[in-house]
Amino acid sequence: MIMPSRSTRNRAFLLSAALATASFSGTTLAEELRLITWGGYAPDDVVAQFEEETGIDVQVTLSNNEDMISKLRATGGAGFDLAQPSQDRVVGVQRQFNIYKPIDFSRVNTDQLQPSMVKATQESTELDGKFYGVPSVWGTSGLIVHSSVADIVSDYTDLCDSGVEGQVSYRLKRPTLIGFAFAMGMDPFAAYDNRDEYETIMTKVEDKLIDCKSNVKTYWTGGDQLLALLRTGEVKAAMAWDAGGWKLNAENPDIRFVAPESGALGWIDTFAIPRRSENEEAAYKWINFVMQPEIAARITNASGNFTASKGADEFVKADLRDAYRESFDDAAIKNIKWYPPVPPGLETMEGQVLDRVQAAN
Repeated sequence: MIMPSRSTRNRAFLLSAALATASFSGTTLAEELRLITWGGYAPDDVVAQFEEETGIDVQVTLSNNEDMISKLRATGGAGFDLAQPSQDRVVGVQRQFNIYKPIDFSRVNTDQLQPSMVKATQESTELDGKFYGVPSVWGTSGLIVHSSVADIVSDYTDLCDSGVEGQVSYRLKRPTLIGFAFAMGMDPFAAYDNRDEYETIMTKVEDKLIDCKSNVKTYWTGGDQLLALLRTGEVKAAMAWDAGGWKLNAENPDIRFVAPESGALGWIDTFAIPRRSENEEAAYKWINFVMQPEIAARITNASGNFTASKGADEFVKADLRDAYRESFDDAAIKNIKWYPPVPPGLETMEGQVLDRVQAAN
């Protein structure tokens, strides 16, 4: 018989002693929550407080939608206990790869959450009668407007008004197509399941954007480029993200983010439970912990984006809170058009529309 080495026997003895000590002292080995998320969504001070209050060790992996999907797909939903994909990147992935498990809403404190965002997230993450996401962090695209043209520009199509000719910027990307469609009285999201109807909507938007070209100073391609154009006054009105507008407002109160009359376009990053999560209990504890208003406010301060936590804006730093409240009252929040999952083939159609707008004289 081969005897274990002295070092092996010593390690076994020490481990047994440690376990015995833990047992007699009434303590247990630390639990672990493996979280895959975006930058700013798990600030160090929030993690530290959660660990202190729960005794659960949090291991944070920073990621993005594509990376989350790749990692969870490779392991069949293992390796993490909680993920934070965007709401329009859940159903298609779940249908194809089965990497998440349904949310048990009896374990979620929904009283802490904005009802409209819970509803929007459930609708966009529903599959076979089950829901796969809880709302977490959200943001919108809308209008960034200088006060000198605020009486002209209150919706996306106002960017085509003669009063702002040569002073406008937006991207040649799908949010522009969607925003213009809503401002023209159409509902592109409702047409997602009818390709012919969607193509009719896109044709009308294409004609509008071509007619609007003389108003466009430049089609912006990067956030820093757009902020520079607005800072210098070369551009007085633009379609862009709320966080950029609030950043500019802190520098210059004459520039602010406006929720368009037809509705800002909203995205939500969710909480989703990987199918082979090893600590669901810790995942639900984290969800309920970080959606407490005062904790959620610290996530907003770190990331620049607001959360689905109801009343959290009360605790956000003053300049960001005030800019947010100026942009969004309750009616504007209820009017947000949340992005649903995009059916196959529509993005190809949209790309062709944008190419034709770009090429038009």
